[in-house]
Amino acid sequence: MPSLASNKKAFHTYAIEDGVEAGLVLEGPEVKSVRNGQVSLNGAYVSIRGGQAYLKNSFIAKYKNSTKQETYNENRDRKLLLHKDQIIKLSNRLNEKGTAIIPLEIYTSKRRIKIRIAVGKGKKQFDKRATIKAKENKRKIDRTLRTRV
Repeated sequence: MPSLASNKKAFHTYAIEDGVEAGLVLEGPEVKSVRNGQVSLNGAYVSIRGGQAYLKNSFIAKYKNSTKQETYNENRDRKLLLHKDQIIKLSNRLNEKGTAIIPLEIYTSKRRIKIRIAVGKGKKQFDKRATIKAKENKRKIDRTLRTRV
């Protein structure tokens, strides 16, 4: 399950709660671009409309050997493949104040391209500072333990 792209900034901006694995509907040249690692999830989010989930604002670069160069939209909405009960559960969580559905990682599973999405609650500035401070303290403790042994 090699990771093709990850959204590391999501863990800083949001408190991640529960995640779901979803399939991603892509066109032929997009699959090759994703497998080459030419994908970015920065600023991407998931919206639900008409009983379907869509990945918005994700960037997948043009495949250099593609014949559809002129008409290709790199930031188009891409449909996510989820079960109906998963979509209902996510849409109910989305109605809560301060929550968003964020893509965390794109990876391959067998020969399919999958995306891990999660419900995240937006962190306040003081929460972000506390998280950074806790990480620094953990690193400091680990460093001292390594030097003692």
